[in-house]
Formats: sequence, structure tokens, C-alpha cells
Amino acid sequence: MKKIKITLVGGGTGLSVLARGLRQYPVDISAIVSVADDGGSTGIIRDQIDMPAPGDIRNVMSALSDVETKLENLFTYRFNKDALGGHALGNLMLAAMYDMTGDFAVAVEELSKILNVKGTVIPSTNISPKLAARMKDNSIIVGESYIPEVQQKIEEVYLIPNDTVATPEAIEAVEESDVVVFGPGSLYTSIIPNLIPSGMKEAIINSRGVKVYVSNIMTQVGETVDYTAADHLEAINFHMGARVMDFIILNEQNIKGRISDYYDRNGMTVVDSDARRLKKMGVEIITDYRLVHIDDQGAVRHNNKVLAEKIYDIALKEISTLQYRK
Repeated sequence: MKKIKITLVGGGTGLSVLARGLRQYPVDISAIVSVADDGGSTGIIRDQIDMPAPGDIRNVMSALSDVETKLENLFTYRFNKDALGGHALGNLMLAAMYDMTGDFAVAVEELSKILNVKGTVIPSTNISPKLAARMKDNSIIVGESYIPEVQQKIEEVYLIPNDTVATPEAIEAVEESDVVVFGPGSLYTSIIPNLIPSGMKEAIINSRGVKVYVSNIMTQVGETVDYTAADHLEAINFHMGARVMDFIILNEQNIKGRISDYYDRNGMTVVDSDARRLKKMGVEIITDYRLVHIDDQGAVRHNNKVLAEKIYDIALKEISTLQYRK
């Protein structure tokens, strides 16, 4: 029996969380990961070697790896800053493989074999682009790590060079998917950067697979202050030039009294669904009271098991519908 094909689109820790949950299901997973990060160890490596950012790629590879725990821990191990610049070993391994092959997508593929990655991890582009943002006052901020620091409303983001092309593997993954999942993760610096390389918009719009957006639980300072779930989706539609989502997975529980006051002190609020507006946008809302995990310190995370369960349910429903139509 042919496996359901699910493609994840994003970056940062959100994609890793979702990947860990979905790997428990009998699905064929591809993960398209942003490579525009320019902070920390990743930023140093990409500047010194002129390669796409390895950090988010490393995190997703680790999440999908079937190797023993000790080897996975070794891959994610970060050296003391005074010793080797604070680099994660996985970043150095990707840099070494890139230096050997001269092709970042091939480097990711080869290292994935070594780590026995369950699925396919794909860089969104095979070069080292910079992320730029046009702010509300029309100023231009260049650099993924600098954009949130301005703490202004973001009007749009784009890549430099503006003719940056999506990897053929990323386009193929979207075209062949039964389900394409966007998020969770930073809206303007993790998710949207994957949508704007040349060829990707067309692939997403023309894809026959169902499209699912996983809304963030909390707003993010410097990116989505006061944003509702509908605002998140509207930003994606704007950059796509079309309405593409079929489903949105979001939290509708009142969790304000259960979370750390850290969020309030730092200007982060619970994302309101704005359900009426979402329905006008033509998306079906999926929610569950178990979707949010709050730890003993009041930190908020998606429950990756429940999130994966919801996405798998959508996939099964979609496959059944397509078979019925045939």
C-alpha cells in the first residue's frame, strides 16, 4: 500500500516538534526547511564558508533520525564557546559535508543517510540568501536575526538575491504530497521565507494536496504582536498572492491563567482565533483541548502527539475523499 506523503514547511524548533510527532505514523515525511537564518553558530558558519544556514536543517534531521540516542545527542552537542566558537557538532558536520560535495542539498542528503533519517530533509534553496523585511515605515531591514529587533509591524519579507530559486527537490515534494503542512514557527522568519523562492508559490498553488496551517499559540515580539490566527493566515496569503489553505489547526482554549507571567512581561499574548474571519477566508478550523502543553514553569508548547494526530486524521480523510471520487 502506498504511504501517505506529508510535506512539512517551516524552520526553527516548531518544525522539529511536529516532525517528532509525525514520525510515529506510517507516512512518508518530507521537510522543507528555511536556510536564511544568520544568527549564532549558524550565522558564523554561513559567513565563513558561504553556505546555506545549517541550524534549522540540523534540528529537523535530529528529530527524524533513527540512530541511537547517544549518536543523536552527539549530533546536537554544542561546544563550549571558549573552545570551538559555540558551534553545534551537527552544524560542523553539515559544513564539512558541504565542503566535500560543493552542493548543500547533496550534503544534507548524504548526512541524512549516515543518521538514518526517517524521511527527506530538503533545504528550501541551495544558496545562502539573506532575508529582508519592509517595515510599516517603509524602512528595509536586512538579516533574519535583525528583523524582530526593530519591533515594528512587518509589511512584507523577501529574499536577497530576489531571483533565489527553490530547490527542485522542494518543488517535487510539494507537487507529490497528499498533505502540505505549514508551521508551527515564526511567521515571517521561518515559514514565509520558504514560500518565496522562485518556483515555490506556483508549486504550492497548483499542488493537489490539502494545505494545512498550524497557527502559533503565542504571539511573537518583533513579528506578530497583536496578531490573531486570521492575521497570520492573511500574511501568508499576501506573500502567496492567493488563498491556499484548506485547514487551520489552532488553540481555542483560555490558557491565560495557566501560563508563566514571562509572556506578559515580554509583550507576548495568546493568539486569538478570530474564527468568524477565518471562516470567511474559506478555511476549516481544527482544534482540540489537548493541543497545548504547559509545563511546570508555565512554558507553552504544542503537544506534538496531538498535533501529529490531527494532521494524520486530515490526511486519512483527504485520501479517503480522493479514492471515493475516483
